[in-house]
Parts: sequence; structure tokens; C-alpha cells
Amino acid sequence: MDSVKIKKLGIMTLGVFFMGFFLSFLIEVNLGTDPCTFMNLTISRRLGILFGTWQVLLNLVLFIFVVLFDRHQIGPGTIANMVFIGYISDFCRWIWKKTIPEFVFREWPYRAVVFIVALLCFVIAASLYMNADMGVAPYDAIPNIISDRLLKTVPFKFVRIGFDGTVLLIGFLLGGRIEICTVLMVFLLGPTISAVGGFLNRKVFNF
Repeated sequence: MDSVKIKKLGIMTLGVFFMGFFLSFLIEVNLGTDPCTFMNLTISRRLGILFGTWQVLLNLVLFIFVVLFDRHQIGPGTIANMVFIGYISDFCRWIWKKTIPEFVFREWPYRAVVFIVALLCFVIAASLYMNADMGVAPYDAIPNIISDRLLKTVPFKFVRIGFDGTVLLIGFLLGGRIEICTVLMVFLLGPTISAVGGFLNRKVFNF
């Protein structure tokens, strides 16, 4: 394995771990999450199952779609995202409930500090994982497929915003409560993924 692939594998692993890690804080402060998590949390609570379990089930269904239309997007990052992010988040939340006082997640200004730090770190972690080019989760592969096959002339960040906005609407229609973080994620993820990708290619992968 060459040095670039080793770097990419390491960056993907860090991205997946920290996505689950910081997602646990976003869920605990209850000010919203990324659109995918928002929808999945809503559905998992309705079904009475673990968030991580529903995340795996949904991604397995979407995985079939990706295999049919663009299997090149499947890689180590695909499996890591599908299986680990939800369960890392569930595990971290279990730890926080035993170690962090509840007021940190419920009272201002502590809640605001946790929210801002977790939001920024989650978006950066998501961008690292996606730009490592080691395969992406089926959920993230779909906007890539739409961009590559249907909307080639539209900048990816706008395709991603539209896709996340649609998922946000689905979560809302299923009974989810939209918070500020969820709305911010719709507009932050696409541009941040593009910006971090440019930085990695220039400074880390040396493209």
C-alpha cells in the first residue's frame, strides 16, 4: 500500500470515529443534528430500536442502490460508516450519561459551548471521511451519483444542500422536531466538504 493510500485510510478512520464521537454530543444537547441523523433518530425512536441499529438497516437498503449505479464508491469507508458511526455515538452517549453532569447538556451557556464545538468538529470530521476517497456510506454516495449522472453542471455543494434538505423534510414529516443545528448542517456540509477536499489535496495528498 503506497503512502497516499495509507494517509487516506488513516484520515478516513479518524473522520468516522470523530463523526460518531461528536455526533453523541449533538444528540445530547438536543439542538439538532445533521439531516441524515435527524431522520434516522426520528425513525429509530418511532420503532423503539437503537439509533445505530436503524442506521445500519437503512444503509443496507441504500447499499443496493449504490451497487447498481456506482459501485466504485464502495470501499473500506463505506463499511466503517455504515456500521460504526451510529454505534460509536450510542456508546459515547452511554458514557456521557455516567460521567458528565446533566447540566452541561441542559443549561446555558454550557449547552451553547458544547453545541458550537461539536457542530464545527462534526462537519470537519465528515469532510475528512468523505474526501479521503476510501468509499463513502450509501447515504453520502447518493448525492454523488446524482451529481455525476444527472446534474453534472451543478456545483456539488448545491446538490448536497438539495439532498440534505429533502431528507430534512422527510424527517419532519415523520414527526421530527427541526432545531437550529439541523438547518445549519443543510447549508454547511456541502461547502465544507468542498473546502476541506481542496485543502487535503493540496497539503496532505499532494495532488
